[in-house]
Amino acid sequence: MDNSIIESLRQALRSNPDNMHLRLALAQALLDGGSYEEAETEYVKAVSIEPDGAEPKTGLAQAYYAQGKFSAVLVVCEELVKTGKASARTYLVFAKALHQREEYKRASKMYEKSKSLDTGISDPLLDSLTPYRNAPEQSPFSLEYADGDPGGKFEPYFEKPAMSFADVGGMEDLKEEIRLKIIHPLASPKLYAAYGKKIGGGILMYGPPGCGKTYIAKATAGEAKANFISVGISDVLDMYTGQSEKNLHEIFESARERKPSILFFDEIDALGASRRDMRQSASRQVINQFLAELDGIESDNEGVLVLAATNAPWHLDGAFRRPGRFDRIIFVPPPDREARTEILKIMLKGKPAGDVDADAVTKKMNDFSGADINALVESAVEVKLRDALKTGKPEPLTTKLLLQTAKKIKPTTRGWFTTAKNHALYANEDGLYNDILKHLKIK
Repeated sequence: MDNSIIESLRQALRSNPDNMHLRLALAQALLDGGSYEEAETEYVKAVSIEPDGAEPKTGLAQAYYAQGKFSAVLVVCEELVKTGKASARTYLVFAKALHQREEYKRASKMYEKSKSLDTGISDPLLDSLTPYRNAPEQSPFSLEYADGDPGGKFEPYFEKPAMSFADVGGMEDLKEEIRLKIIHPLASPKLYAAYGKKIGGGILMYGPPGCGKTYIAKATAGEAKANFISVGISDVLDMYTGQSEKNLHEIFESARERKPSILFFDEIDALGASRRDMRQSASRQVINQFLAELDGIESDNEGVLVLAATNAPWHLDGAFRRPGRFDRIIFVPPPDREARTEILKIMLKGKPAGDVDADAVTKKMNDFSGADINALVESAVEVKLRDALKTGKPEPLTTKLLLQTAKKIKPTTRGWFTTAKNHALYANEDGLYNDILKHLKIK
């Protein structure tokens, strides 16, 4: 959509900020224009104005889907379906998210429901789900239980990652924070006990998507030689009342039985969104349970460390930031030039590459995330593959090709910083986002 229309809508909202029609029009225009983070922000504001409204929540689900936040889509759509407020658009985005999570049976059912409400709906990807329509039913947001019974004990998959901080390019400040909070206490428990410091607690990492938050969580477990479990939102949420809280409790109990252990919650904003936006939603009870588990009210959390990552810390309930919970909140920025060079070298390993000047390439990659660098390398590989298919002779990647490819890729972090800048400037009373302003060189 024309930027002038978006700006006109913004101006109209400045004089009438509670106008739902204008807010939704702006959000949809941003979504259509590819400004997904900004669209998400506007839909969140719309939900705060009309907490029970199906249209703003469906729009929010669409914004989440566009950013690859499939767990968050499931949370929003599941609630709308349970309350009977789901529209054809709701069922469609629900089906698409379920397809991404490989829950094909449910995806097919949601797609059929969408088309029954609006016969004009069609999606080529979802049309391919026909063979799954008569397949055995899948349990929504199912967990694998030890005895196969939904009432049984949850047995999560723990691993001990082989990677360490040596496998993570850059992020030295973040590594030092994690060493202080996690690695050193495990290595020197008596020294920390002498100062009355417990081994445990939480670290919340936030920043643009694709900058290595998940990767460093695994490296932390490898560095600490601790048991590690990555917890997805679908591992917790369940459509049956009270089951989500039970799932969450059993995940923490399993970690307590395997000390030292590290629990990693990705996209935690989808699980711990502000309760002010939920009103009577059952999700409030899940957040209360999560806070109780972090506090260790009925259990000892000594030796249980919790890492969490989010791209949208402004959506997280403020109670998570109290001391003893996620009392270390760390900004994970896009890699600097030195880190980008290290990442590029790591990604070129095992690929046919000539004498690539990695430093020269990364000099042209300002604001690139690790995911953007990977996209660059994969794009360059595809160019060489197409040439090799024509000539029958594989040629190595070159500095020139990588530089040419870098010009075609737009850093995905810039959209995130557009949204983050607004929060840092106008909703930063406690100084939480000072690191964003420092990174942007605003203050």
